[in-house]
Amino acid sequence: AAVRRDPRGPGVLTRADFARYRAVERPAVCGPYRGYRICGMGPPSSGAIAVAQILGHLEGFDLSKLAPGSARAVHLIAESSRLAFADRNRYVGDADFVPVPIRGLLDPAYLRQRSRLIGPKAMAKAVAGIPDRQQGLLRTPGDAAEYPSTTHLSIVDAQGNALSMTTSIEFAFGAQIMVRGFLLNNQLTDFSFVPRDEGRPVANRVQPGKRPRSSMSPTMVFDPMGKLVLVVGSPGGSRIIGYVAKTIVGVLDWKLDAQRAVALPHFVNRNGPTELERRTSAAQLAPALRALGHTVRLRGLNSGLHAIQVTKDGLIGGADPRREGLALGD
Repeated sequence: AAVRRDPRGPGVLTRADFARYRAVERPAVCGPYRGYRICGMGPPSSGAIAVAQILGHLEGFDLSKLAPGSARAVHLIAESSRLAFADRNRYVGDADFVPVPIRGLLDPAYLRQRSRLIGPKAMAKAVAGIPDRQQGLLRTPGDAAEYPSTTHLSIVDAQGNALSMTTSIEFAFGAQIMVRGFLLNNQLTDFSFVPRDEGRPVANRVQPGKRPRSSMSPTMVFDPMGKLVLVVGSPGGSRIIGYVAKTIVGVLDWKLDAQRAVALPHFVNRNGPTELERRTSAAQLAPALRALGHTVRLRGLNSGLHAIQVTKDGLIGGADPRREGLALGD
C-alpha cells in the first residue's frame, strides 16, 4: 500500500510479488591466489568474480617486494582492476537468465593471457576478453547506477564458524519509503536500462523475476590446508570490489594485520580514471601515476571495510576508520 500510494510516483508492487519471491542459495565462487583460496558471492553479484580476476592478474607480479601504496603497486592493481571491470561489465548478470562464463573468466590460462596487457604505462579503456566464445554475444554497457548505501559485517565465533555478510538498500534511504520501521530499497536501479547494445542483448538488462547485478563482495580466504585466514567485505557501490581486493593484497602480500590493511589509503579503477582517496598518502601519488598515463581523480572513497584475520595466536579484527564500525570480541 505504501508503494502504490506514494505521492512522488506510485509503484506497481503487489502482494503476489511477495508470494512469488524465493531466496536462492547459490554456490560460492572461488579462485586461487598465491596458494590461498579466495571465495565469495557469485552471480548476480559480480564481486567474487571480479576480486578473483584482479588477484589472478596479479599472480605474475611480486607485490611483496613493493611498498604498500607505492606508485608501482597502485599502477599494477589499478590496471588489473581495469581488466576485471571490462569483463564484469560485459558478462555478469543473473545466472538464472544469462549464461555467465564463470569458469572461463577464472581460468588461470585466461587470466595469465589478460595480465600480459598490463605494461609499464596505463592502458586505454580496457576491452573485455573472450574466455568462452560461445558466450561472446552478451554485452553489458555498464550504465547501471550503484550507490554506496550498503553495510557489511564479518563474524567469527568461538567454534570457528564464520560469516561474511553484505546487505544493501541501494541509494541513501533506499526508495525513501518507510513501512513499519523498515526502509524499502530501490535496488532496481542496479539494472542496466539499455536492453540491447550494438544489436546484442545486454546481460544485466531488466527482465521479469530477474535479480539485478551488484558488486557486493563478502569474502573468505582459506590457506593451502583449507583453514580460514580472513573474513572481509565492505559497502561502497561498485568500488567495493577494489576495496576488498586491496585489503586482501594488504594481508597476504604486505603482511599487514587486519586493522592496518583496512585502513590503507584507497585507490580504485573501474575501467576509467584511477581514483585516489583525497587527503591521504594515496593522493600524493597523483603526479607519478599521471606520468604513467593514468587519468587521476581525487575524491572521498568512503568504504566501510570490516575484516577478521585468523592467526595462530587468535583473532585480529579490523574496522574501517572511515565509518562508524567497531571491532569487538569476547
